[in-house]
Amino acid sequence: MSTPTTPTSSPFAQPFVPPFAAAAMEYWVDAWQRSILTLDVLRERGNICAEHEQSGKPPVLVFDYEIIVDGRKLERAANYALAAIKPPADCVPTDPHKRPFVVIDPRAGHGPGIGGSKIDSEIGIALKQGHPCYFVMFFPTPVAGQTIECVTSAEKIFLAKVNELHPGDAGKPFVIGNCQGGWALMILAALAPESVGPILLAGSPIAYWSGVEGKYPMRYSGGLLGGTWAASLAGDLGNGKFDGAHLVDNFEQLDPANTYWNKPYGLYSKVDTERQRFLDFERWWGGHFLLNKEEMEWISQNLFVGNRLSAGEIFHDEGRTRIDLRNIRSPIIVFASWGDNITPPQQALNWIPDLYADAEQIRDNEQTIVYFLHEHIGHLGIFVSAGVANREHNELACALDLIDVLPPGLYEAIITDTYPDMPGLEFASGRYVIRFEPREVADILALDGGRQDESAFEVVKRVAQVNQSMYDTFVSPLVRAMSNESTATLSRNLTPARLERHLFSDNNPLLKAMAPLAEMVKARRQQVAPDNPLLLAEQQASKHIGQALDHYRDVRDAAGEMMFKAIYESPLLKAMVGINPSAPPAGRPSAHSHGVEERRHLKRMARDARYEQGSQESGFLRLLIYVASGVGVVDKRPFDGIRALMRERGLDKTVTLTQLKEAVNLQTYLVRQDETRALQGLRVLLPEPAQRSEALALAHRLLEMGGPIKEEKLVRLRRIGQILEVELPEKKE
Repeated sequence: MSTPTTPTSSPFAQPFVPPFAAAAMEYWVDAWQRSILTLDVLRERGNICAEHEQSGKPPVLVFDYEIIVDGRKLERAANYALAAIKPPADCVPTDPHKRPFVVIDPRAGHGPGIGGSKIDSEIGIALKQGHPCYFVMFFPTPVAGQTIECVTSAEKIFLAKVNELHPGDAGKPFVIGNCQGGWALMILAALAPESVGPILLAGSPIAYWSGVEGKYPMRYSGGLLGGTWAASLAGDLGNGKFDGAHLVDNFEQLDPANTYWNKPYGLYSKVDTERQRFLDFERWWGGHFLLNKEEMEWISQNLFVGNRLSAGEIFHDEGRTRIDLRNIRSPIIVFASWGDNITPPQQALNWIPDLYADAEQIRDNEQTIVYFLHEHIGHLGIFVSAGVANREHNELACALDLIDVLPPGLYEAIITDTYPDMPGLEFASGRYVIRFEPREVADILALDGGRQDESAFEVVKRVAQVNQSMYDTFVSPLVRAMSNESTATLSRNLTPARLERHLFSDNNPLLKAMAPLAEMVKARRQQVAPDNPLLLAEQQASKHIGQALDHYRDVRDAAGEMMFKAIYESPLLKAMVGINPSAPPAGRPSAHSHGVEERRHLKRMARDARYEQGSQESGFLRLLIYVASGVGVVDKRPFDGIRALMRERGLDKTVTLTQLKEAVNLQTYLVRQDETRALQGLRVLLPEPAQRSEALALAHRLLEMGGPIKEEKLVRLRRIGQILEVELPEKKE
C-alpha cells in the first residue's frame, strides 16, 4: 500500500490570479473585441450606403415589386412611381376581389420603403390577409421643375390606376399615409374624394402649431429661425435642390442622447446580436433624398410655418381649386401616440376642431373620423414596429369594412386584450377585440392644454412672410449667383451624416485591415460574463451619460421655448405685425365650403321622402341604428354577425359594401333628422308580424354578441317593440 505524497511545487503550475484581476482581464478582452467588431459594423454600414447609392437608392422594401406607373413619364412629370407588391412565396395568394391597400411613405429626407421594410409591417399584414398591395415610391432626385402640384397630380393618376385594376365590389382602396405622406394623402383625398376608401394617417402632422407647453420643441424651430427663409437658403446653396439630410439632422437633434450615445452604445454593447438590425435600419436612415427648392418652400410656407391646410387656405391648380378637407367623403383614421415627439397627438388631431365645432357638424357633413392613441410607441414605431403591425394595424385592417359603414361621427378606437393574463399569445388570432366609442370635439381639445399659445404662431407666420420677402429680394440672387452644381455636390458630401459613412467604409485605406481583423476576433470571441463588475460599471456609466444628454436636451428645449415666447408673445411685436395685443386669443377659423352646403341641401331634398320607402332590410337597418345610437359604442362582433347574416341570405352577392354604406348613411340621417317619424316608418317597412318579430329578435341577438346589452339599449328595444306591437325576446339565463 502506497503512502500519500505531499504535492510539491512545479515550475509549470498555474500562478494564482486574484478574482478582480481575472474579471478585469475578462472585461478588457471583451471590450477590445467589441470595439473591433463595432468598427467593422460601421465599415459595413458605409459600404452598404455606397452600394445603395450606386444602385439608385431603391426602396428598402423586403418584398419584390413591379413598377406599373412611372411618374417621370407623365405629362406633369414627378419623381414618383406606383409599384405593385408581389406576395412572398410562403404568403397566401392575393385575392383580386379584396380591397386593395396603397401605402404612401414620407418624403421627409429619407428614401421610401420603411412601411414595408419588415415582413411584419403595414404591407405584410395586408398581404397575410390576401389584399392586393401597392406602394407609392419616389426616386432620389426630383424632376426639373417639379412642384407639389405635380406630385399630387401623379398620385391621382396612381389611384385611378388602382381603381381600374380593381373595379369590383371590394371597396375603394385603403390608403395609408405615413408621417409626411399623411398631409399629401389628405390633399389627395380632398381633391379626388371618389378615388379613395378609408384613409389612415399614421403619425401624420396636420395641425403644425399645436402641442403642449414644455413638450414637442420642433414646433418652435420655425420661429427661432425667423421663418422659412432658411429653407430657401438651403435650396439656393444646393443649386435649386434641398438636401433631405437637413431634415434628418433636425430629427436627430430632437434626441441628442439617442443620436450621440444610446444608439452607438447600443450597437457596441450588443454587437454580437445587433449587427443585422442596425445595418438594415441604417440602409434607410442614411439614404438621403433631394427635393426641389420650390417643393420645400411650399411645404415650409404652407404647412410648417403657415399651418394653412386645415384652415382651407391652400389652393391647387394655380389657385383655381381650394383644398377643403371637409370634401373628403371616406372615413379618416388617425393613428397617433403619446410617445411620438415628432408628431404629437395634438398635431395629429387638432385639425378636427379647426374644421368642426362639435361632433354634430361632423355628422351633418356625413364624415366619419376614427382616432387611435397609443400609449408609448415612438414616431417610427407607428409604422415600423412589428408589435404595432401585428396588433394595431392588424385590428384596424380587419375592421376596415366596419369603419367604412360606421354612421357619420367622431369615434375613438379601443383595442381590448381578451386574454391579458396569458403571455406568449400576443398575436394569437381572435385575442384582441376592437370597438369604436363615440367622442365629441371637446374630447380632442381636452388632449391639449389649451390653444391660447397658438396665437404666437400667427405672429411667426407674419414675421416669416416679411423675412422671406427680404431674403427673396436681397439675398437669394447673390447666393444663386455663387452656387452651381459643383459647389452643391461638395456641400452635400460634406454633411456630417454622409461624411461619417464615407470615412467609415472601404473607401478609407486606413480601414483596409478591419475586415480580416474582425474575422479573427469572431473566431476567438470571448464574451464577458453578464455579472462582471466592470461591465456593470460600464452600463451604469452609460446610463449616466444618457441622463446627462437628456438633461442638456431639456435645458436646451426649455430655453428655446422661453426665447420663443419672449419674442413672439411680445405685445410690441404683435402690434408691429398688425395683431391687436389686447385681443383675446381665438381658435383657428373653421374652413367653409359652398360645395359642402350645396351637397347637404341636395341630399336633404332627396332623403326627406324616404321615411316610408324601402325594403325589409332597410327597416331592420333603421331599427338597429336607432338602438345603437344611444350609448353608441360600435363593437366589431355584431358587425361580423351582420355580414354572416347577409351571407346566409345571399345578400352579400347583391348588396355591395358601397351600397351598404349608403344605406347606413341614409337610415342614420332619417333617425337623426326626425326620430319619431323614422320609428313610425318601421310599421310600413316591416308590415307583417312575422317580419317584425324576426327583426327585433335578430337585433337582440346581434347586440348580445358585443356582451351584455346595456339598459339604455334595452329601453330602445322595448320602445320599438311597442311601436311594432311585438314582445321583446326573453332574457336568457
